[in-house]
Amino acid sequence: MCMHPGENETITKQGGEYHIPVLLHETIDGLVTNPGGVYVDCTFGGGGHSRAILERLNENGMLLAFDQDDDARKNLPDDKRIVFIPQNFRHLQRFLRLHKITAADGIMADLGVSSHQFDEAERGFSIRFDAALDMRMDRRQAVTAADILKNFSETQLHKLFEQYGEVTNAKTLAKTIVQQRAAVTVKTINELKQALQPVVKGNPQKYFAQVFQALRIEVNDELGALKDLLQQSINLLKPSGRVAIITFHSLEDRIVKNFFRAGTFAETETGDLYGNKNENPLKLVNKKPITASAAELKQNPRSRSAKLRVAEKKTDY
Repeated sequence: MCMHPGENETITKQGGEYHIPVLLHETIDGLVTNPGGVYVDCTFGGGGHSRAILERLNENGMLLAFDQDDDARKNLPDDKRIVFIPQNFRHLQRFLRLHKITAADGIMADLGVSSHQFDEAERGFSIRFDAALDMRMDRRQAVTAADILKNFSETQLHKLFEQYGEVTNAKTLAKTIVQQRAAVTVKTINELKQALQPVVKGNPQKYFAQVFQALRIEVNDELGALKDLLQQSINLLKPSGRVAIITFHSLEDRIVKNFFRAGTFAETETGDLYGNKNENPLKLVNKKPITASAAELKQNPRSRSAKLRVAEKKTDY
């Protein structure tokens, strides 16, 4: 889901593809350990990772593919072993139960926004086009980026841009938006860029990319959904089952790193009143994040900020 600031505007459809899967072989190698097992791709998108998983599975294997963007359905392979679930992956446990799945051998998520979504002007994800400020991954939900800009208080906007966009002058930015929206409408990408012109710092493209990132994370509650996914994965994984997450931003990577290392979202490990530490049900498969090779970076510049972390559920948990 999240893109590195500024990175979203360098994406192009290479060879007409919907989306080029990053760290493909590294992810599948770290994830698939049982050819006859049950696997979950939480971010189906263009289906690149899902196809690679299916290639590793035998006729008894099964893959459940989640994607809240209904456009992704068009990319489904003709394979009886795959089940498509058009929902946000934060509802993982509920929909696996509906499909009579109680445990999985592996769960993966690629949190990058697909090239397709950036290239569809009307979705409002990209600063390259003028369109309504939408940014909803799931178009069934009500709140858009325009709604947030219209209704959030100055304090809420300040916190949003500071935390999710790491915008250096977030306080000034929030104040400017509140002042501007009282005088002019801010419903489209160009209207927002025009309203913010006086406060842009540094490279305008990077600045607007940070602003857009913050709005997109808020619209889709991306960090909340990630935490829900990680917590549910512990209950859903079989002993020795694995979870693999690809992140594109330090906010996400920090959440995944802390959870894999300590079984908690806290920055530092804390214990109870008696000093007992939380027992972590996971163990790291790779101690440091896996990043793209030189060959992949050359083929797909978008992989520059991708980090893959893999953890395994302990057998005695």
